[in-house]
Amino acid sequence: MAADAGRPLRADAQRNRDKILAAAVRVFTEQGLEAHFERIAKEAGVGTGTLYRNFPTKEALIEAAYRNEVARLCDAVPALLETLPPFEALRAWTRRFIDYATAKMGMADAMRAVVAAGTDPYADSRRMIQEALTSLMEPCAATGAIRTDIGSADMFAALAGIALTSAGPDRRDQAERLLDLTLDGLRRAG
Repeated sequence: MAADAGRPLRADAQRNRDKILAAAVRVFTEQGLEAHFERIAKEAGVGTGTLYRNFPTKEALIEAAYRNEVARLCDAVPALLETLPPFEALRAWTRRFIDYATAKMGMADAMRAVVAAGTDPYADSRRMIQEALTSLMEPCAATGAIRTDIGSADMFAALAGIALTSAGPDRRDQAERLLDLTLDGLRRAG
């Protein structure tokens, strides 16, 4: 994102922004609304002035961090499809989804503050994730690796259910088993 909507950021400014967003996810996941800009800036390796120039409020930073996580999750699809067979790309992406869901749950209090401030950070996330799933599932279906009667909306619902019950570092093993169970059920009988 650009600081000025018409111009892209300089490479160094974009790197700083990316480091701030990654640090914000870690810190908000650990500390929720108690997180301080100073700690985020320190973890990102930037000055607090740089952080405030990019994100003048805590809500703006939380929203940008969340939207960045959704974009990173969805933007991973092409590289996964280029480097892995379709079903393995889908499998790898579901693990990334659980990572995303774990961070999102850790940021729940912070996200509620953004919503309370009148912003909907979730506005496009469902559509983006379903489009990413469609991009992964279509090549799987075309190769006969998965059933064709299950769509991306169904798969998203299954992943959301796994995330609700098993997202979190302490339940990662369970999440992996549930992902495998879901993916096994998606495979075409044969």
